[in-house]
Amino acid sequence: MSEENGQKRCGFTALIGPTNAGKSTLLNSLIGAKIAIVTHKVQTTRARLRGICIEGDTQIIFVDTPGIFKPKRKLDEAMVEAAWSGAGDADTIVLVIDANRGIEEDVENIFKQLSKQSRKCILVLNKIDLLPREKLLELAQRCNQGFPFDATFMISALNGDGINDLRTHLAGLMPVSPWHYPDDQIADVSVRQMAAEITREKVFLRLHQELPYASTVETTRWKKLRDGSIRIEQEIFVERKSQRVIVLGEKGRTIKKIGELARAEIQESLGIKAHLFLFVKVREKWTQDPERYSEMGLNFPGKKKK
Repeated sequence: MSEENGQKRCGFTALIGPTNAGKSTLLNSLIGAKIAIVTHKVQTTRARLRGICIEGDTQIIFVDTPGIFKPKRKLDEAMVEAAWSGAGDADTIVLVIDANRGIEEDVENIFKQLSKQSRKCILVLNKIDLLPREKLLELAQRCNQGFPFDATFMISALNGDGINDLRTHLAGLMPVSPWHYPDDQIADVSVRQMAAEITREKVFLRLHQELPYASTVETTRWKKLRDGSIRIEQEIFVERKSQRVIVLGEKGRTIKKIGELARAEIQESLGIKAHLFLFVKVREKWTQDPERYSEMGLNFPGKKKK
């Protein structure tokens, strides 16, 4: 229990920011385990993901949100809506900015939206190893002129610089409350969803140049076998036949490699043997299908929340 008042604390912290600012890498670093997929491709995170960490007698529930950018498609709209919804539900907001990219148009728009929020906002300048200190200080000053942040931190999510100080500070902002999750739980996501996200990461990493964003992965079957292993069946959806050919690769080599990489990480995450079977299907205009959005935990644009 806390030495000050003998009470535990628990609260939500939303990680928001433009695409590819390093929010998912930061989440994994704060948690101390990989729970969010990370690729060099923008807009990798699609739905809100909760990561849970313990700092002393405080449980911090981090909400990793999709990148905030100017939407062009329905999927874009749903992702941006999910990001701001996650921010609106949190006790504290952390804006993550790629220090090397500085204040771009998307960042300026976020400043404007933050002015409508009534909760504490923390500025995190990420990837500080790419800039000299004087430029970092100048950037921090400019950001705080764009919006009056309650605190500013300079970190490198990749190598861990500044992570402990940030985590400690956020713990001090959490309200007095019982913990929402068991102390050994690090993520609020089903194993089926996590397995699908792992496979989606491998698809992105393997095909980042050839395949556009019109792909998603769903776990369709999860069966425990007599020997204690798991049989997992997943479907990779693309919008066109030409994209299916890309995912399969010549003589099935690409999909085989994706399966090998995904299976290895799924087994490591679960701690048990897994048999992974991947099927690539064409589903034209799946980005217009409300059911697919529901599977991803997104609200279909124009559809009222329940």
